[in-house]
Amino acid sequence: MDNNRNLLFAVVLCAVLLIGWDTGMQYLYPQPETPMEAVDPAAGDAPASGSTAATAAGTDGIDAAATAQNGPVDLADALASGNRVQIDAPRVEGSINLVGARIDDIELKDHRATVDSDSGPVQLFAPQGTAGQHFAQFGWVGEGAKLPDARTVWQSDGNTLTPETPITLTHDNGEGQQFRITLSIDDNYMITAEQTAANTGSGPIVAQPFATVTRSDSGASLDTWLAHSGPMGVFGDSAEYGPDYADLAEEGVADPEGGRTQWIGFSDIYWLSALVPQTGSDPQSAFRAMSDTVFRADVIYQPATIGAGRQVTRTTQLFAGAKESAVLDAYEDGGIEKFGLAIDWGWFRWFEKPLLWLLRSIFELVGNFGVAIILLTVIVRGLMFPIAQKGFASMAAMKAIQPKMKVLQERYKDDKAKQQQEMSKLFKDEGVNPLAGCLPMLLQIPVFFALYKVLILAIEMRHQPFALWIEDLSAPDPAMILNLFGLLPFTPPSFLGIGVLAVLLGFTMWLTFRLNPVTDPVQRQIFNIMPWVLMFVMAPFAAGLLIYWNTSNILTLAQQKYLYSKHPQLKAAAEQERQEKERDRAKEKEKGEKA
Repeated sequence: MDNNRNLLFAVVLCAVLLIGWDTGMQYLYPQPETPMEAVDPAAGDAPASGSTAATAAGTDGIDAAATAQNGPVDLADALASGNRVQIDAPRVEGSINLVGARIDDIELKDHRATVDSDSGPVQLFAPQGTAGQHFAQFGWVGEGAKLPDARTVWQSDGNTLTPETPITLTHDNGEGQQFRITLSIDDNYMITAEQTAANTGSGPIVAQPFATVTRSDSGASLDTWLAHSGPMGVFGDSAEYGPDYADLAEEGVADPEGGRTQWIGFSDIYWLSALVPQTGSDPQSAFRAMSDTVFRADVIYQPATIGAGRQVTRTTQLFAGAKESAVLDAYEDGGIEKFGLAIDWGWFRWFEKPLLWLLRSIFELVGNFGVAIILLTVIVRGLMFPIAQKGFASMAAMKAIQPKMKVLQERYKDDKAKQQQEMSKLFKDEGVNPLAGCLPMLLQIPVFFALYKVLILAIEMRHQPFALWIEDLSAPDPAMILNLFGLLPFTPPSFLGIGVLAVLLGFTMWLTFRLNPVTDPVQRQIFNIMPWVLMFVMAPFAAGLLIYWNTSNILTLAQQKYLYSKHPQLKAAAEQERQEKERDRAKEKEKGEKA
């Protein structure tokens, strides 16, 4: 009766896990809302409605129009209007809007928007009011002078920003003050803005340079416990991953508490926009909600009193690009504190970064990322094999002395202290460590978790094909059974989107469970059910992860086959234990029938 009740409980638990998985994921990690709040075009650059935007703008003095939400605006129309200076760098192209001195058009040349080869590059920055608005702005606030704002039209000394040709934007307020923003770009994703305020008037002015990054949460990747997406930065000596967009929308303003701002911005799984303040400065910084869907990261320098005939310059770097580990590490080596932590490595980054390097190296050698995943999994499992072998040997030794352990347990069943003493003596005499079988398994967990997380974080896997129908290893398996592998015109919900790789995962896991000798019937039933539950749970994951998991399962099967052949006493002991339990159950059943 107890076994039946336990089995029923296990089945119900699996069903709840299966049905609730999709609902739970949608609740915990909801997709960002894409609709933009419509604003009357006649209102011009009015501040966003609601108290959040007004409060945020009033707090630091930055013109609310700089981040006001207008729209919806078509991307092509926004880029076609106004005065623009082009950006053309080896890995970045786009344009700068001379109205407001905004960098609001950045495309990443090396990364396609979709898996289609003709889809065009990723549009990382987009103008204000568009569905995916995301831009940076540099300016001043202060007293005693007419300062440029979001409506100011700047003059440029060049038509195109390239690594060889910096450009300088200038504005003369007609009252004795000139403002310059000199922009330069490197061969990767870093733009440097040198802001200069010069006072040729008769009296002093107070000017406070600032830099901001503003973005909508539309199109943002999901923030999960495995990989952060949203506001982040390094403050003092530590990286802060948070708050998320929902919390920021509720709180209005989030002030970092870790110390001096090393860099601040917004992170997706694969992309980053971040401001790096001038070395030696002590700027104010914060994350702000300009509306429920638009957010801003600020770097605001300390106010400077500029006397007649003097000028003040502040230099800020803007990173707008892909989170490629090697590139981020190179910037960190160049002096940006903990910039490599823009990738949310977590606790096991000491394992993960070498694994990513090895994965990239294998990929460069074989030219197929799916094959590289398989080979990396083989290498890691091979390195872990001696640890697994030691664990099996310890299990075999424990099985060998189980008859003696049972004798001691029966002999000293009424004296637990004596029983423990005799057990310890038995272990010592036989040279057996009861924990030796568990420790090797615990040592493997961080390594395999690190490999799993590397595949989640690696931008190198994005849009990489494997073979046959798998054209993007970073996306779920498209060959879903319920829509007859795409022949039927509908997409099943995520927890029912069972593809070929997910079925193979369930089958290989079922085989690994079957290979392990299990004597308890309830545990055996759970092991029979669990692989198919995990098949549903894992189906929405990226195809590259399922390839890794399937490869790992197949290697586990081979490893267990080999180790059981080396230690046949494990299976023999388990079989003997199973037969004894069956005989005991038969005797109990017979006694019950007689009674």
